[in-house]
Amino acid sequence: MCIQSSRPIKKVELADIFSKHADAYVASHGVSSIQHKAINAISRCRTAALGGHVLRCDHCGVLEIAYNSCRYRHCPKCQSTKKLRWLEERKAELLPVPYFHVVFTLPHELNPLASYNPAAIYKLLFKAAWATVNTLGHDKKRLDAQMGMVAFLHTWNQKLNQHNHLHCMVPAGGLRDVDGQVLWHASNKPDYLFPVKVMGKLFGKLFLTELTKAFINNEFQFKGCITELAKEVNFMKLKVLLSKKTWNVYAKEPFNGAEGGMEYLARYFSKTAIGNERILSCDENQVAFKWRDSKDNKKTKIMHLDVHEFIRRYLSHILPHGFMRARYFGFLANSVKAKNITLIRSLLSTDKQDDMTVMITGPQAAVSQALHRMSNSSGDRIAERQPMHHTLSLSNIPNSVTFNQDIKAVKPSDSKASESVAELIKRVVGIDISLCKHCKIGRLEKIQMLLPNALQIPSPWDTS
Repeated sequence: MCIQSSRPIKKVELADIFSKHADAYVASHGVSSIQHKAINAISRCRTAALGGHVLRCDHCGVLEIAYNSCRYRHCPKCQSTKKLRWLEERKAELLPVPYFHVVFTLPHELNPLASYNPAAIYKLLFKAAWATVNTLGHDKKRLDAQMGMVAFLHTWNQKLNQHNHLHCMVPAGGLRDVDGQVLWHASNKPDYLFPVKVMGKLFGKLFLTELTKAFINNEFQFKGCITELAKEVNFMKLKVLLSKKTWNVYAKEPFNGAEGGMEYLARYFSKTAIGNERILSCDENQVAFKWRDSKDNKKTKIMHLDVHEFIRRYLSHILPHGFMRARYFGFLANSVKAKNITLIRSLLSTDKQDDMTVMITGPQAAVSQALHRMSNSSGDRIAERQPMHHTLSLSNIPNSVTFNQDIKAVKPSDSKASESVAELIKRVVGIDISLCKHCKIGRLEKIQMLLPNALQIPSPWDTS
């Protein structure tokens, strides 16, 4: 007679693959110090190696052991609360205007150079993408205004291969200084931000200009398969090849609006290349995982990779130490965005009041009221005029703009700032992590701390 166990089958996770095969991979191929840190943190996450605590239900008395998280930024099991807080902060900063989802992609011919110089290439990608948006935004034939942008770096595709690109959320408009009066200038194109072909050509030209400067300044390391690129002749051949390619830029409105676009970026806030939900199995030789084929109507397929090849692909996406994946530009730069967001919202609310005045009293009354308000505006609406930049040098493109406004910025409430992890998850996700899973009535409370294995003192009678 066959008896089925009620215990659920343990799903294979990235930590299991590292625990089982990472030692052999490191011995065969070697890894960098950053990659070794990633392997060590992910394989030990939520295990006795990091310690933990014992929980007891105050109703039924059942005991549970909860092991500590590694809190490593690339771990697929960590950073969930940090991701939720990041998403809430970004949603709170959204302006009541249309947004565009813009994607800048590097040609795959740059992949070998990016493999040995990730920080340098990723930095140029951020710079060129922002310079493209900012240069076109300052074009007097277009918006002639200071733009804002939130950019998020992705370095992979569904097969875990190298695919370096930026996902950006760009408000459809910008801040314009007209005779000392700061105004919000909205985009008059409801279905696109700027022509994608123009953006692609400008993006490629800007990137290659700065790539050449970095080569002249000896900012790249040439090792392994790119050793020959150290010769100027070979590097210039690569530049000519890249200049003939079409640089892909995607720019459309997010499917679910600005909030949906931010939620998409937040999915990868704490994930790198692949999450545990996509891993199906792992044996002595192969790893099986799900992937979505965009060339075949986005059908979900299963890929089998050699274990060492799977680990190599994953580790190739570990970011350099201290490199920030999410960055903010223009009027959304960290140093100025709080005041600028408050300013823009006040300008937009004023515009709505003007529209209501037109509907109720007619256009002449609205114009006279607007002129009266402009003539009596105080110094808190005056800003220093910002120069318009039209050159193709990234050094001339400002990363942010500061309007000297005497407006108090909106800050998160103290109640949310002091909110516990359990309260945050319950409010946002609707899951009460402090509820006992056994009786579903009582609350779990800590009764004992468990030291990490390395710090535990063996008992005198332990002869193991």
